[in-house]
Amino acid sequence: MDLVYNSEQYSVVEFSVNTDHEALISGGYEIMDKSMQREFYIGGMAAELFRKVVTDLIASSPSMEEIDNFLSQYDVHMCHPMTKH
Repeated sequence: MDLVYNSEQYSVVEFSVNTDHEALISGGYEIMDKSMQREFYIGGMAAELFRKVVTDLIASSPSMEEIDNFLSQYDVHMCHPMTKH
């Protein structure tokens, strides 16, 4: 698990591909909205698509505000409260 993005509003953690666990065959991402204290996990084919879209976004050298705006599209999916591990 690696922290791949961190701003005042969002954090994104990447879970590495792990072929021993079906849920992580394609890896995964946890997107956390700090102000609302909620999170959303993306796995499987959705994680592969997220990885591709983020790779394309990074290639455009976005500002932190642009990345946060991109991540805000996932706000509607964030219904799980954040918990500390």
